[in-house]
Amino acid sequence: MADSPDETTELIRSKPARIRHGRLFLAVFSAVLGNFNFGFALVFPSPVIPQLKKGDDPRLQMDIHQISWFGSIFTLGAALGGLSAMVLNDRVGRKMSIMLSGVPSAAGLLVMGAAQNFWMLLWGRFLTGIAGGITAGSIPVYVSEISHASVRGMLGSCPQITAVFGSLALYALGLILPWRWLAVAGEIPVVIMMILLCFMPTSPRYLTMKGNRAKAVKSLEWLRGPNSDYLTEFNKIERSINSQGAQWSDLKTPLYYKPILISVFMRFLQQMTGITPILVYLEPIFHMTAISLEPKYDAALVGAVRLISVAIAASLMDKAGRKALLFTSGFLMYLATLSMTMYTHRTPCSHGNLTLTEGLKSADGGSTSPAFDPVTLIPLISTMVIIFGYAMGWGPITWLLMSEILPLGARGIASGLCVGVSWITAFVLTQLFMHAVEAYGLFAPFLFFCVVSVVNIIFTAKCVPETKGRTLEEIENYFRTGRTFTILEP
Repeated sequence: MADSPDETTELIRSKPARIRHGRLFLAVFSAVLGNFNFGFALVFPSPVIPQLKKGDDPRLQMDIHQISWFGSIFTLGAALGGLSAMVLNDRVGRKMSIMLSGVPSAAGLLVMGAAQNFWMLLWGRFLTGIAGGITAGSIPVYVSEISHASVRGMLGSCPQITAVFGSLALYALGLILPWRWLAVAGEIPVVIMMILLCFMPTSPRYLTMKGNRAKAVKSLEWLRGPNSDYLTEFNKIERSINSQGAQWSDLKTPLYYKPILISVFMRFLQQMTGITPILVYLEPIFHMTAISLEPKYDAALVGAVRLISVAIAASLMDKAGRKALLFTSGFLMYLATLSMTMYTHRTPCSHGNLTLTEGLKSADGGSTSPAFDPVTLIPLISTMVIIFGYAMGWGPITWLLMSEILPLGARGIASGLCVGVSWITAFVLTQLFMHAVEAYGLFAPFLFFCVVSVVNIIFTAKCVPETKGRTLEEIENYFRTGRTFTILEP
């Protein structure tokens, strides 16, 4: 008789299914610390290049070719890390892949902090790039798979938000810390991430795919809470997984090739906007455009604008929809890159068309600061709008859509492929950016980025589906049928 009240109470409790998101938010926070590390390491050259140029150690002095490699080799490492994520995601799981990224991240920062020559700086950048590529291929998938449909849009933008936060932290610390201590400071979030992830659950979808049904149910219960309708959600996940068995021949079906192609092209076009070279060479760009304000403060200001814009995008993701934000993002970037092109394509004697070498030399010269000229605020404002536009749409939504539309049976491999394509593109752009600036001035790359923004708007209109408010299973059904998101119950 003593057991009867408990049984009755449990039946009564099961009626109001109430989802608790507290543990989900903690798991997402633990994972996206990897994106914080990524954002921190990505823009590391921005404050470091001017500091090294002013330094007195000849072993760390860099010419134009070395600066290009210092800025771009991170993306080459990220491409390798993205390809590694193709294997790691499906072999060891999404969570373990994120944890493994902490090893090259910590090692790379340590090597850069202790660098005695240019090659140590390159190796450190390459290692942190590998870590960034692994996190870029694993974290969006992990976050998407553990998130409830009602908050997936908001949480799906968290990887981008924390990457932006990491970049802002680097810019802010660059105002007060020597460059070696910047590398030391970057170790702290790496350690915190690895410790927290030890206590977080593995993705329920990954566990179900591997046949660990009991662990998957337990993981989902931990994420949603015992009073939630987690068993119904698990049944949908299991039914979706059982309906798939990815083979190479399946790539011929729309369920696979359409979302993979959309994801790959979105990651390619995301990088073609020029966001990586702009962020990596932010301070040198401001030196070249001869802004009256000090470039290191301009860079920190742009980082703050980037953070605010990503936060706005996160709040609108599940209200305005993905496509509306992508259109807004593309249009803002088009206007800003067009204004930057017009400003920098002036007479040869104009400040706006200075080459890299001339810009950095003018920054190091002992001359007094020029009088404030409001016209020189145009490149600062244009850059802010570029960053704002990117962070409103093509930054976070590309990551989110990749994790939403890729079919579960190929999600691990396909996400790694997307990251690999993204960072190979970023490497080529970042490597060529400085050479193009040195040869033609700043207007040439910004004119190219302006054209890409138009292409992005057209691609969004023709190829990108609206996934707002849809479950992952409904999105898969859309690509399977080509007609509807609705899943017919058997």
